[in-house]
Amino acid sequence: MKKVFLAAVSLTMILSGASVFAQDMSKYGPNADECVKYLSYYTEYYKQKNYDDATPNWREAYKLCPPSCSQNLLIQGSELVSRLIAKNAKNTIMVEGLVDTLLTLQDQRAEYFPKYAATALNNKATYAAKYIKSDPKRVYDIYEGVITALGDKTKASVVFNDFKAAVDLYAGGGLGTEDVLNIYQRNLAMLDAIEPASELEAKQIGEFRTNIENLFISSKVASCEDLLALFGPRYEANPNDLQLATSIVKMLSLAEDCSDNELFLNAVTTMYTLDPSADAAYYLYKLHGARGNVATAIKYLQEAIDKNSPEDVKGDAAYLYELAVYCFKNGRSSTAFEAASKVPAMDEALAGKAYLLIGTIWGSTSCGGDEIARRAPYWVACDYMNKAKAHDPSLESEANRYIGQYSRYFPQAAEAFMYDVTNGQSYTVVCGGMRATTTVRTVK
Repeated sequence: MKKVFLAAVSLTMILSGASVFAQDMSKYGPNADECVKYLSYYTEYYKQKNYDDATPNWREAYKLCPPSCSQNLLIQGSELVSRLIAKNAKNTIMVEGLVDTLLTLQDQRAEYFPKYAATALNNKATYAAKYIKSDPKRVYDIYEGVITALGDKTKASVVFNDFKAAVDLYAGGGLGTEDVLNIYQRNLAMLDAIEPASELEAKQIGEFRTNIENLFISSKVASCEDLLALFGPRYEANPNDLQLATSIVKMLSLAEDCSDNELFLNAVTTMYTLDPSADAAYYLYKLHGARGNVATAIKYLQEAIDKNSPEDVKGDAAYLYELAVYCFKNGRSSTAFEAASKVPAMDEALAGKAYLLIGTIWGSTSCGGDEIARRAPYWVACDYMNKAKAHDPSLESEANRYIGQYSRYFPQAAEAFMYDVTNGQSYTVVCGGMRATTTVRTVK
């Protein structure tokens, strides 16, 4: 049957491929006839998704044909080799050879079809991450080679995986602290330079940025002492370098308990003096917050909100949520309530946390007045806990725990009756600079 098929393919080549033979055959190399023959054989099988028969014919075509003769030879070959890797996953030696071939195909595509170099080399990095598990140095070198070749055309996922590979190498003694810190700063700058083509891509880039920062923190690549020793002399040599000051502040902010030192103070001051931006104001908040200067910290965080780009609504929401948390922890409940109340309309992703915080604020508020007025904040607190878990199911357990605590303080039905208050009735609570309308709930 296979002979009949190959004969049919040959006849098709003769009848419909006359124009191919009529044109310059030099691009098919010294074995042009054999090259074209096996190209046709494997292509027909490939079109029919008969990959088992396509593969040996592709191998012959790959041996006989110059890589430059057909981009499909490299693209479809990558698919066939990937299938072979999956099929022979338990044969370590064979898989190693196949992976080498797969990576070579990407290099050849980048070399001979430069218009598609970015796609090819990004694919190479992806294949390296997927198939090379026991050689972190090789994976890292591949990533670095791709980044060097592509620059700002490097995919965000590759930028993240490059830093992960650097951290893995560091853990094994293959890279030093300063090397990893430099890669960290470079890779974040690369992510910031990518112009997303869609909101989805923008979200993905943001997630990779967060992942890099989280990995940096969890890996403990550099202690506060390491960072001070590394960046202290650099700052002393260039105290008016805005870019250096910004990097120092960001790095020290990520390290544990590293924002209450002279280097942080000096670098933040440089930032604020040369560029009084939202970032600079935010870091002054961090500095004063660490030193217990509550009023000054709040002032600078509010300034960061005011200076932030009007288009960055989610950034403002994050700042407001942080302001609310900070104010609540420092006894400024009404300010915390006001800030947190703005968050849900600005960022749905933070709505649940904001509602949980507002509920906690109400649950910890002591109000004057009669017995009902003193217990009414617990109704409001439970209202917000219900909102919190409705907006963010991951908060359900915590919200329910608070509801259980607060509902124990609901008034007795008989007690409420004495104050002309009945179950289900609307009730407005005004307390501590806050106001809310809730529903009366009693217990028997």
